Amino acid sequence: MSTEISVDEIDGDDDQEQISEYDIVSSPNDFNTLTINSFIEQGAIQTPGFQRNYVWDIKRASKLIESLILGLPVPQVFLYEENRNRFLVIDGQQRLLTVHFFMKGRFPRREKRSELRKALNSGGGLTPELLADDAFFTPFKLQLPKLPNGSANRFSRLSYETLDDYQNQFNLRTIRNVIVKQVNPKDGDSSIFEMFNRLNTGGVNLNTQEIRASLYHSDFFENLFTLNEHQAWRKILHTENPDFRMRDIEIILRALALNHGTDSYSGSMTSFINSFCKEAQGFAASQVAQVSDDWSWFLNLVSSWDELTFWPGRTKFSALLFESVYCSAQQLRSEGRDVTRLDPAKIASFGRSEEFSAFSQEGSTKTSNVRGRLAATSSFMRSLAEEVSR
Repeated sequence: MSTEISVDEIDGDDDQEQISEYDIVSSPNDFNTLTINSFIEQGAIQTPGFQRNYVWDIKRASKLIESLILGLPVPQVFLYEENRNRFLVIDGQQRLLTVHFFMKGRFPRREKRSELRKALNSGGGLTPELLADDAFFTPFKLQLPKLPNGSANRFSRLSYETLDDYQNQFNLRTIRNVIVKQVNPKDGDSSIFEMFNRLNTGGVNLNTQEIRASLYHSDFFENLFTLNEHQAWRKILHTENPDFRMRDIEIILRALALNHGTDSYSGSMTSFINSFCKEAQGFAASQVAQVSDDWSWFLNLVSSWDELTFWPGRTKFSALLFESVYCSAQQLRSEGRDVTRLDPAKIASFGRSEEFSAFSQEGSTKTSNVRGRLAATSSFMRSLAEEVSR
């Protein structure tokens, strides 16, 4: 069975014309947020008509503002100098507008964003009257996730006006702006679209697993790709080909990290896995080999199970059930218990039970839910092992 989907190719990469050679000058500038806001207000920064609407939600916008307040680096912006003191945004529209909206204390309603884009592109900017219109905007108050210990982020619910001591800190934060200008050919600005196209075409944000592949490269991490190709694993997932964004590898990694131990788990699965990856960078060859042996042992164990064992709802693969069963099976194996005769139908039924679901719904990565889920599965599988050994 395969979940591959055929998609028509419509990006037109195969019919591009030969591109002229350009002579372009560029200069980096670090504009602080006050300057950026002023430039947008005065119409010095324009968003070209071929750019998209403002698409960020309040949570993503809040993360950018928080990063600036904290002094964390944010991606640079590319501006094209059309005329003196007039710039077109090539890449970075969402970031610049987020700063502007925050300093105005207003966040655009999703259903009105096409109209707002027209206002921005008309050169008139966001007038005070438009910003004050509640049909178009809501108050911009930061919405940030709670900390792993459950306490609120200290910036949550703050607006630009209520930043207090942090306001000046935010005002002086800079974003690197690279200003480019076409010198040749003499047609003025034929390079604008080409730069926009090439800067934005691959602009899909890296997911956490893709970032890990860069930050925590090691023999252990490289071996994950081999584990991911195991035939029995592909059968469990109901797809022959590895996921191009490594979501399947992340499922493996979660199972391995949880099996390694949860003593350091504190409510953030991302941080927990990252710490495990960092530790695994120091794994000896024998440790990497042991991980492979454990993985192969488990896949051989479940290879004869019903193909929907880890699909308790029949329509979706349950990573939570899979990782819980994996850890429990490895634990029972280490205790010398016989797990070769476990009933997969009962395990699938357990995955649908209220006992398991209680730890697997909202907040599934909370410390109590992670440990509760593993403990409940371990207890259930232990009782199964005891039944077949009688």
